[in-house]
Amino acid sequence: QVQFVESGGGLVQSGGSLRLSCAASELMTDYYAIGWFRQAPGKEREFVAAIGWSGASTRIGDSVKGRFTISRVTATNTITLHMDFLEPEDAAVYYCAEAFRGSPSEDSEDYALWGQGTQVTVSS
Repeated sequence: QVQFVESGGGLVQSGGSLRLSCAASELMTDYYAIGWFRQAPGKEREFVAAIGWSGASTRIGDSVKGRFTISRVTATNTITLHMDFLEPEDAAVYYCAEAFRGSPSEDSEDYALWGQGTQVTVSS
């Protein structure tokens, strides 16, 4: 079973940028979307961004629209979440997950395989 590993988290100042990567443990031969979600302490899991299997379609969460983008390189099994103009409210554990479907979804119920997460901390 393919596994996903997130990396790139860390501490950044408010207004700064980070690039989170989601790497699959093996070549993904299926055609599923990949999504990023985040969860801060005491809060519910929140949709951040998702990208379709081909990379042609994306969805971005309202709270990060205009600041975050998502990209995918199928040849390297890597999905990148590009985060700019980070705010303290963006601090959370960020998870990537593989969906049951090929088109991007904001619903966490559409996702099956989840990574362990990577911590993002934003100082004010």
